[in-house]
Amino acid sequence: MTTAEATTTTVADHGSRSVLRNGAVMAAGSVVSRATGFIRSAVVVAALGTGLQADGYNVANTVPNILYTLLIGGALNAVFVPELVRAAKDHADGGAAYTDRLLTVCAIGLLALAGLTVLAAPWIVSVYAPGYHGAQAELTVALARYCLPQILFYGLFTLLGQVLNARGRFGAMMWTPVLNNVVVIGVFGLHLYIAAGSEGTLTTDQARLLGWGTTAGIVIQTLALLPALRTAEFRWRPRFDWRGSGLTRPLRAAGWLVALVLTNQFAYWVVTRLSTTVGQRADDMGLAGGAGYTAYSYANQLWLVPHGIVTVSLVTALMPRMSRMAADNDLPGLRRDVSYALRTSAAVVLPAVALLFALAPWVMGAVYGYGRTDDADIAVMAGMMMAFAPGLVAYSGQYVLSRAFYAMSDTRTPFFLNLVIAALNAGLSLAACLLLPVRWAVTGMAGAYSVALFAGFAATGYVLHRRVGGSGGAASPLRSPTLWAQFRLAVAAVPAGLLGYLAARACSGSGDYAAVGVGTLVLLLTVALLARPLRLQEISAVLTAGRARLRRT
Repeated sequence: MTTAEATTTTVADHGSRSVLRNGAVMAAGSVVSRATGFIRSAVVVAALGTGLQADGYNVANTVPNILYTLLIGGALNAVFVPELVRAAKDHADGGAAYTDRLLTVCAIGLLALAGLTVLAAPWIVSVYAPGYHGAQAELTVALARYCLPQILFYGLFTLLGQVLNARGRFGAMMWTPVLNNVVVIGVFGLHLYIAAGSEGTLTTDQARLLGWGTTAGIVIQTLALLPALRTAEFRWRPRFDWRGSGLTRPLRAAGWLVALVLTNQFAYWVVTRLSTTVGQRADDMGLAGGAGYTAYSYANQLWLVPHGIVTVSLVTALMPRMSRMAADNDLPGLRRDVSYALRTSAAVVLPAVALLFALAPWVMGAVYGYGRTDDADIAVMAGMMMAFAPGLVAYSGQYVLSRAFYAMSDTRTPFFLNLVIAALNAGLSLAACLLLPVRWAVTGMAGAYSVALFAGFAATGYVLHRRVGGSGGAASPLRSPTLWAQFRLAVAAVPAGLLGYLAARACSGSGDYAAVGVGTLVLLLTVALLARPLRLQEISAVLTAGRARLRRT
């Protein structure tokens, strides 16, 4: 090895260790956030169940997130860090004035958006839940008006968090959501105390408590970033001298991302509309178990946990470095980081997929089996989880690949690639609603999303390989070592999932927690035993690091 090669390898190793350290800080925050999020969900389910009343709250609480992401959130997440990195590199003041202008433009847009949506709450609810009428519609509209101001604070949280990420401060954005969960847990705990012994119908005062209490959680989550911003020596000074300041490029890039999110949200709107209709129909037919939107959303929320803990943390830590490589036209370096992110995240995501699929009934029971949730509700949600589970591989991989395009300031290509996912998701969900029995229609929608994700992942991988791949970018993606590493992980996950299922079933008489604990242990041990014969280098590296730490201890 030459001196130059040795230096490059040393720098790359040091960079990977730094990324892992930052990723570990974020993953730890995400674990605690997700854990408190489970408690939050369990308390919400205990208070509202999974029927129409819960559907009303979840539609009202989800709509602000949908609209924020739809109109501005996706653009902020994908455009901000690359733009701030470029500004820090190109501007004499380190990009300070540019950052202030960009924040000012976005904050004004967020404030206007939040105000308009509050006024349009009845129309918004009618779009997402057209089957609601009478008291159900009135309750959902009232809750939506209490929750829609969250749009402003979602946006400010993202803006300020991305400023911290661009400055290498990754922890706060992952840890502050814990405060949000604690607030909502307290609010619903108070509701359970106040409503004890009531018939279960939300009064006006109770709806106001739940709506404003949920919004208060987002406000506190946002304000909690301020100490970290002061530590990073960032002071936001609103600036309105936008003309000729270079804001045109990020706004143009954001336009493609808004279009991308519009297509995603069209598909999600189709699923929300269909699932709320199916839920109403199931309730009218007296079917056991809530087979509508709430079951879908809770299964989806739990399904995303491994991705949020591992992939998001890892890619967030890598994004500034990927953006610098793209700015310097270092395509080999960008390619190495993408491959590293895919392999490292898959080492956790694929075993997690096996766990969520094989242990779904016990996992859903352990997380959501409280209060008004009965065995029929758990069975419905477990079926949806099994339909979602395989798609997590593609969802995580798609996230990594799309961030490579964003690092290159290319938001146009991901838009067209995302059309594959959105079109398939909407079309197959409609087919599931029309062709499957009411009990299984929403479960079929979850499976439709998984199919759509794999099609999009394959298309995005091919196009990115052509853009940054070696040998002129023309080599077949099927020769990719990263793809075959993921295939070997999948081979290990299948028997691991089967043995985990058998172990959980054998212990199911001792309760859901015992079944999940024993099944998870058996599954992970199986993956560890298969690491060497299947050459699972990322798994072996984790095991080696763990043994070294034990020896030091």
